[in-house]
Amino acid sequence: MDLTLENLTAIDDKLSQRYIELDPEGYFIIYVDREAGIICAKHYSNIINDKGLAVNPETGEVIPAKGKVERSNMTLYTGRTAKELCVKLFEEIKPSPVSMLDHAAYLGREFLRAEIALISQREYVQD
Repeated sequence: MDLTLENLTAIDDKLSQRYIELDPEGYFIIYVDREAGIICAKHYSNIINDKGLAVNPETGEVIPAKGKVERSNMTLYTGRTAKELCVKLFEEIKPSPVSMLDHAAYLGREFLRAEIALISQREYVQD
């Protein structure tokens, strides 16, 4: 297979459709704050039910994977670079708000994508 942008995008698109186990420590909404020049990650708590779905611990309702959900985040983490944000989340904060290695890997990828979008003035949409 040739390493073309189209082929690499197809690989990523296929992998984005796979089943993933959710982190019982919560989830993050990632965005860039262009005015401040930073990457932001809002951390939200959740409970994982017996079907493997994230549930709002306050209401008991399933949290949809797509669409807007009105909730208060637990903590806002920020960094000027993906590496700075990863060091905060995975090395400095004890205990880390991330309990699963695959979740940490995902966040690292997303933080890097957000950093690239920030410096290139492109839109960032979380995968």
